[in-house]
Amino acid sequence: MKCSDLRGGDTQSSFKGAVSKLEIIVEELKTLPPDRLDSAADYIHRLKTIGLADRTAILERTAGSLTPEEGDELARIIEEGCERIDERDW
Repeated sequence: MKCSDLRGGDTQSSFKGAVSKLEIIVEELKTLPPDRLDSAADYIHRLKTIGLADRTAILERTAGSLTPEEGDELARIIEEGCERIDERDW
């Protein structure tokens, strides 16, 4: 039996595709001379750092976007609707 991901694709083949891409990249990295390997490592680190910087910027743009009243209302709604366990639902 095959599993489907949320987009309707085949999860197994998506996973295999990602793994094989990673394996190919690792094999290519193994063949690089040390100075080029350092450059590749720096590039990969910048990709990760850029992602973190983007996430931080999004948080900074949205922080404080709710008024105190809206924040209180949101907290109340979460407490009332989300923090309950229906044991019959398990």
